[in-house]
Amino acid sequence: MNEALQASLLDLTRQPGPGSLDGLQRTELARGAWIDVLPGWLTGADELFSRLLAVVPWRAERRRMYDRVIDVPRLLCFYAEGERLPDPLLTRAMQALDEHYEAELGERFATAGLCLYRDGRDSVAWHGDTIGRGSWQDTIVAILSLGTPRPLLLRPLGGGPGLRYDIGHGDLLVMGGSCQRTWQHAIPKSARPTGPRISVQFRPRGVR
Repeated sequence: MNEALQASLLDLTRQPGPGSLDGLQRTELARGAWIDVLPGWLTGADELFSRLLAVVPWRAERRRMYDRVIDVPRLLCFYAEGERLPDPLLTRAMQALDEHYEAELGERFATAGLCLYRDGRDSVAWHGDTIGRGSWQDTIVAILSLGTPRPLLLRPLGGGPGLRYDIGHGDLLVMGGSCQRTWQHAIPKSARPTGPRISVQFRPRGVR
């Protein structure tokens, strides 16, 4: 990683942990999709970033793309249902999300997928989380963003105006309703010098 993480000054002045979710701002999208956003939800996020960077068993993956196998442009780690998360703050964050969303979701979050974007060359292409139940059923995917803010882009399937959210330093973005089926999201590459970011995706059982 060529760029060091620039810590948030606000993050240094408060006790670490998830904050209240009362300030979530919901945006209703087309075709039954919605987005909730809460900047700075998790305090202690920069210290958590440093701990996860050191203790998570990050791995590189290769995937077939058309007629060739390519390197996935980010590092990954997946914590399955019942598997202990790598830091107590992540456990507390998942519990807080459960308390807020369980009635709407109809179940609790079960897994955590972690992605490490080392610099601006790392990215994720346009996609929806449609492996499993997300391909036919409304669901909720909560993304906790740690480290350097990166733009998360959203666009409706079939065309139309898109959205951009620059998230990092403990920001929370939650995609719900039909969002995984009717919208796509991406983290684009950046030609500018960009520090590292960790994305933590909390999902219910059977959604990838």
